[in-house]
Amino acid sequence: MTLNKQHGNQRCKANAICNDYDVPFVRRKPETYSEHHTHMSTCPAVFDFISLLIQKQFHLFYQVFRHGDHTPQEFFPTDKHKEIARQQGYSQLTKLGIQQQYELGQYMRRRYSHFLSVVYKQCEIYVQSTDYDHTLMSAQASLAGLYPPTQGQIWNHRILWQPIPVHTVPLAHDNLLYLPFSHCPKYKKLLRETFATRDFQRQFKHYKVKYFQFWKSRNVPLLQHHLTFRKSPCFLSSPHGVRTKLIKLSELLLQAEFGFHKQIQKSRLQGGKKYCEIIGSCNHFPQTFNKGFLCSQHAATIAALQMALNVFNGKLPPHSACHFFELYQEKNGQYTIEMYYRNDSLREPQPLTLPGCKFRCPLERFTHLVSPILDMKRGKLSALGTCTQK
Repeated sequence: MTLNKQHGNQRCKANAICNDYDVPFVRRKPETYSEHHTHMSTCPAVFDFISLLIQKQFHLFYQVFRHGDHTPQEFFPTDKHKEIARQQGYSQLTKLGIQQQYELGQYMRRRYSHFLSVVYKQCEIYVQSTDYDHTLMSAQASLAGLYPPTQGQIWNHRILWQPIPVHTVPLAHDNLLYLPFSHCPKYKKLLRETFATRDFQRQFKHYKVKYFQFWKSRNVPLLQHHLTFRKSPCFLSSPHGVRTKLIKLSELLLQAEFGFHKQIQKSRLQGGKKYCEIIGSCNHFPQTFNKGFLCSQHAATIAALQMALNVFNGKLPPHSACHFFELYQEKNGQYTIEMYYRNDSLREPQPLTLPGCKFRCPLERFTHLVSPILDMKRGKLSALGTCTQK
């Protein structure tokens, strides 16, 4: 089920308050492992995760993940693979993509089995997605893995699935989830400056000739090249050797979009409000009944987030890659944030450390370190967990 912003807030009406993105919050008390537990996975890493909770309280998680594998948005006229899109539709989640996202949801269930209820409860989790078919479908597939219906929620024993709301807004009005915001004049100016830097030109010269030949043939303006390149047919259906080189170019363009030159300014313009929501949710968690937030987005979103936090590895985030934020309360009463990055389904998420802090970063210190990208001159962290205008 997909709910638009205007219709998506028919939940938790009692004692609920909402922010400007229709995210409802209801007060709840913190929970320890001893207060709430479900069936534990036999996975050693999950046991390690649960053992930590004996020493500290787990309060909240916030996840940003990339969509799963999907059909291309367009093809060259002579491409032999275009029949696939004709059958399934353009930009639709493939069977592989569904499996990738379902597996991600199953991993979430194992990781948070001690924390989330076995049955789906509307006030525990809030899910957002950009308004693309493949991101909306990815969110739904992940939720199918996270919340297989049990007990009284089973409505058909042959279909172990249940509808769970996914919230979105039209792309034209989305200033929170979809990046980059190409309509921003200040951002366009920063891009022009970035393209002119020696660092970018030095790395770009290896791809320049074929890159411009491709876009010149399509009559695409220079400034739009990098914004549409990763969705181009050459990127999605080229031979392996060519595709590998195009992936490298895509990684370079991602860094041009959000790094290289005046990175802090770009981060403020491209995601500053989202960062406010994440940090605000952690700073004001006692006012929320939500235990978790899921955001189904794109490779550029994860790259932009990680570059803003200076933890980006320079690689294009793979399908179903997921960045985790987790909020804890230590035995001494101090609140800490831990970050993880899951970019390989065969391995446990890798811990990420914010520069200037330790892995278990005190919340106050974390907020201070990321404050330059929050654009506090134009906004503030509200008690509802989002960035509001003064």
